[in-house]
Amino acid sequence: MGKVISIANQKGGVGKTTTAINLAASFAVFEYKTLIIDADPQANATSGLGIDPKQKHNSIYECLINEVDIHDAIQHTDVPFLDIIPAHLDLVGAEIELINHPNREHIMKSVIEAIKKDYQFIIIDCSPSLGLITVNALTASDSVLIPVQCEYFALEGLGKLLNTIKIVQSRLNNQLQIEGILLTMFDTRLRLSNQVVEEVKRHFGKLAFDTIIHRATRISEAPSVGKSVVMYDAESKGATNYLNLAREVLQKNEFTQMKTADKYLDYEENE
Repeated sequence: MGKVISIANQKGGVGKTTTAINLAASFAVFEYKTLIIDADPQANATSGLGIDPKQKHNSIYECLINEVDIHDAIQHTDVPFLDIIPAHLDLVGAEIELINHPNREHIMKSVIEAIKKDYQFIIIDCSPSLGLITVNALTASDSVLIPVQCEYFALEGLGKLLNTIKIVQSRLNNQLQIEGILLTMFDTRLRLSNQVVEEVKRHFGKLAFDTIIHRATRISEAPSVGKSVVMYDAESKGATNYLNLAREVLQKNEFTQMKTADKYLDYEENE
């Protein structure tokens, strides 16, 4: 059975979609069969993997609202071992349409159940909100990965997210765990970035990943050509960061056993 990981933070611009795309692509590079579910109406994970969200195709919306078979919504990407269930702008209205649905928080879980055996990892890219679709994603997940930007307001709203996770754990999904807190957009030139890293690691200890995602040009460029940074420039700092994150998640979940010295790849500082 595949492990389901939600990428969530109600604060926008912290690297949720970037992490969903590049972590999933990194798993695929390591030949773990992986699926991304784009659960954000902005559909950035969809376009970021080269699929036009405006094209007519089944999306996660049709699966949740119209009970379309989830197998009919899966699309292959250009990356071997990586598939996606795209999003569409219609997903904006899904929360209103589901509001009176019995068992409304468990719909995504029941939809995903049919394909869990087909993948080793299922990554859900959540929208920047704590609405019903995000609650559905958390209810359907085994764990949640929380990206936190290395900037002044990094911890703003994080308490609210953690409180939502506790509510989901107590009422809807007692198996939900925190996969880890991922520090993103780290700028080596800024003292503030180092201060945020220290504060997060002091507050959350081992919940914080050792891997830190640096602010990198290639990461920003890759979505414009519909590719993950791993496929866009495999030797870049950004690709190396996300491959290291994938290695850390794999090691944490005992998918692979490796020496500590082999857990991380080196990268060149100048990109």
